[in-house]
Amino acid sequence: MHLVVVVHCVRLIAVGTLSSLLMWATPAHAQFGGAAPKATSATEGKVVDPPKLPAPEGAKRLTKADEVWVDTKNHRIFVDGYVSLREGFLEMLACLAGTKEHESILGVRTKAQTVHAALLAVGAETGHPVQFRPKFAPPTGTEIEIEVQWLDDKGQWQKARAQDWIRDSKTKKPMTQPWVFAGSGFWKDEQGKDFYMAESGDLICVSNFTTAMLDIPIESSQSNEGLLFEANSEKIPPLGTPVRMLLTPKLKEKK
Repeated sequence: MHLVVVVHCVRLIAVGTLSSLLMWATPAHAQFGGAAPKATSATEGKVVDPPKLPAPEGAKRLTKADEVWVDTKNHRIFVDGYVSLREGFLEMLACLAGTKEHESILGVRTKAQTVHAALLAVGAETGHPVQFRPKFAPPTGTEIEIEVQWLDDKGQWQKARAQDWIRDSKTKKPMTQPWVFAGSGFWKDEQGKDFYMAESGDLICVSNFTTAMLDIPIESSQSNEGLLFEANSEKIPPLGTPVRMLLTPKLKEKK
């Protein structure tokens, strides 16, 4: 995304014209499908509607359909979802609801384009997704810190580094790698319309995908026999628990 787009995103939020934000964050003729995907149960495959968390203070919701809020003052965004997986190997921390919950700890109720636009609005810059040919090149982009927040059975807020919910499948130690804003990409149909590839579900990945919006900057296989990470079950709340992700870009200091 060009710098002028990022600047305009921030201006649009500042003056309250959130409905115009996504038009500036993506190509004018891009297509992203319909409403935000509905939540589905990881165990039954049925549409479910987990309880909702109270809206974050000091942040503006981007759209009625997507559970994404932007806090421009503190340069951070909030994305709500639910626990969809507690055990097994992982390809993602978070996917879009109704897509890949069988390999992702969280399902989130939003479209990928909305999260992308929100990150642009708080100053994050895209790099490029992973490249496999002619040789491997890791994904790049602004580093994004991710914190997970939820209410325990006593109604008290709990929080953790998202990496603590993920562990190395061999060492069993928490993941140490950061996430970077790779930015996914677009493909054109026969009519020349652009489609945002992360809408397939690849929102916040721990295996490398060329379609990933956020990815980790190391070589991390997506083949079943080569998956590097698994769910750190003892750290993750029960299935269906509402969870809020706090995404904060590590911005460069202005000189």
